[in-house]
Amino acid sequence: MRWLLLGLIIIPAIEIGVFIWAGGIIGPWWVVALIIFTGVAGVSLARKEGFEAWKRAQNAINNGQPPGWALMDGICIFIGGVMLFAPGFITDIIGFILVLPFTRGPFKRMIEKYLRKRADRNMIIYRR
Repeated sequence: MRWLLLGLIIIPAIEIGVFIWAGGIIGPWWVVALIIFTGVAGVSLARKEGFEAWKRAQNAINNGQPPGWALMDGICIFIGGVMLFAPGFITDIIGFILVLPFTRGPFKRMIEKYLRKRADRNMIIYRR
């Protein structure tokens, strides 16, 4: 919880600094235009990728297989979509990395490792 609070304070402060820096270089109206463009383009890309991940998960379930990687894709796309929706260049970069299929692989493996660790630590075995 403290990491979340720290992130909610530090990330906006860094984003404001980047806005001021970029506004000094390209002008404030271009910064606003870039924020709007990356937000719209990013959310539409996240929507498209999210529907594709949903279809892959449904196909896996219909074929009697677990939808593991499709769910990992969905988690990455959701987090990336939230990041893209938030105004800022740093959050947009992180969002695009999580939404684009060829860059989300390392994050899927990190999420899988984290979830496995949590499951191993909290696993309950019932004996009869």
